[in-house]
Formats: sequence, C-alpha cells, structure tokens
Amino acid sequence: MFARLRRKRINPVLRDLLKETQLSVNDFIYPLFAKEGTQIKEEVASMPDVYQMSIDEIIKECYELKKLGLYSIILFGIPQTKDSVGSDALCDHGIMAKTLRAVKEAHPDMFVVTDLCFCEYTDHGHCGVIDPVLETVDNDITLNNLAQQAVIHAQAGADMIAPSGMMDGMIQAIRKGLDSAGYENIPIMSYSSKFASAYYGPFRDVAESSPSFGDRRSYQMNPANRNEAILESIEDEKEGADILMVKPALAYLDIIRDVKNSTSLPLACYNVSGEYSMLKIAGKAGVIDYDKVMMETLIAFKRAGADIIITYHAKEAAVLLNK
Repeated sequence: MFARLRRKRINPVLRDLLKETQLSVNDFIYPLFAKEGTQIKEEVASMPDVYQMSIDEIIKECYELKKLGLYSIILFGIPQTKDSVGSDALCDHGIMAKTLRAVKEAHPDMFVVTDLCFCEYTDHGHCGVIDPVLETVDNDITLNNLAQQAVIHAQAGADMIAPSGMMDGMIQAIRKGLDSAGYENIPIMSYSSKFASAYYGPFRDVAESSPSFGDRRSYQMNPANRNEAILESIEDEKEGADILMVKPALAYLDIIRDVKNSTSLPLACYNVSGEYSMLKIAGKAGVIDYDKVMMETLIAFKRAGADIIITYHAKEAAVLLNK
C-alpha cells in the first residue's frame, strides 16, 4: 500500500501544526548604511527601498524597525574621506563610532552589530592595507588594524562585532584585541565562509566600496569550492568565533547546510544585495508574486540551517509575519 502523505496536508490547521521550519522577526538582522551629514536619506538606484542615511535618519529608522518588532541591525559606515589605510575606521570620531554612540544613546534596547572591514574606508576599495609588491591585501598588517578597529567599535557601544574581510587569523587577532581592552563579553559573528561573488554588485553602490583595481579573489573564496568553505568556518570556530556566517545565501544553500552539519556554533547567512535586487525588480516587473517569493526564499535559508538571516527584506517580511 502506498503512503498516504497527502492526508496530513488537507486540513490547514494540521498543516501548520506539522510545519517543520518556522520564520520569525527574531531571525532577522537589518542592514543600515550611515553617511556623514544631516537629513540625508538617499535611495540607492540599484537597491529599491534601501537608503544611505545620516545619523539622525538612522535614529528615526530604528523607531520604525522597533514598531515592526525588529531589534537587531548591522551598521556599515560611509566616510567623507578615504585613504590608503582606512583611517576613518581607526578613530573614535569616525562615521561608525559616531553612529554607534548616537544609536545606543537613543535606542539602548537596539542590538547593534557592526561590520568590521576596511573596504568602505579605503581609497582603493580593498579590505585592508595593500602590499605594493603583490598588489593585494597585506594580511598580517591588516590584522593589527582590525583589532584596533574592533576595540573602537566596542568602546562606542557595539553589541557584536562582525568581521567581513576574510583575512587569515582575523578572529584570533580581534578576540585578543577585544579581551586585552576589557571587552571579553563582546561576541564575534564571523563572515567565515564568504565568497568572491558577483551577487555583491548593488552593495558596492550603497557602500561606495568598489575596488579601484583588481578584485577580491585573493582573499574571498572561490564560488566553486565547497570543502574550503567548510574548512574556513571550522578554522574561525577554533580561533574563537561565537557565530559563523555564509555569504551569499541563495546560491549557497548547500554550504549553509554543510557548515551547519560541521559545527555546533550558531550560523548566520547574509541575503545579499544582488539576491534582494533581483526579487525587487522581478516583483516590480510583475514577473513574480514578490511577497510569496520573498517569504519562500527566507524560509529556504532557515530550512538549510541558518539561525540568523541578515536581509534587506526584513521590514517587509516583518509586516507579513505580524499579520
């Protein structure tokens, strides 16, 4: 006799009772992009409904997020002045430090994660100090700067640090720097398996972080490599990461599941700009039912094994989940 699987699907209440994967507003971290100035809220052409905001506008935005039940954000900084080492990221009056202090003063109940990298702050757009001979990032010099940057974020009020530069040894260096400065309780969410992906295109518009030469394939991962992705996350766990991450998410669901099966740490995924913009543009064109495809995509991330989803869809998803 064949299995009667359909009888568990006929009644909608039973379908809900047996639903294996649950999505909640508590799963989301919403990205925000801080820019110098006041009363600035500039939509990014390649990312509909995503904005560069001045600090006062970010504070307003946090009120709107909390109305939707969203209490977690990840901050990115866009400085006025960039240089070869990303100096704005290494001082307590830079855009990130100023934004952190203002947000935590206005919203002490908001959980604020900071993206820790240099690509938005350097005039060359790479994620650290450049080795002039190899014409790529000098890994070890950059480690020292990452540790300094992390302490500045912690001093300004960051609740969690999220290093995204894919430098070897970055978690160990950041953990040592935070602990030495008395911030043993600040967790690190590592971009541990981050690929050199074409899906990042729109992000480079909003963060103004496109490389001025070359690309990031000498430090971000080859999209073809599965075993290396697992190894990267395992190494970051050994170095002291508290949460791991796979980025991008949609084309890397297999990696999310592989990492989840290989570690006991919580796992985040980053639903990146290109993934977001494709759905937004397809929805506006009437090609897809935007709300349904968005929610199906977010469920896929959870089903694959993500505990946390960093997504530009968070506000829209929250509206649907709160109905």
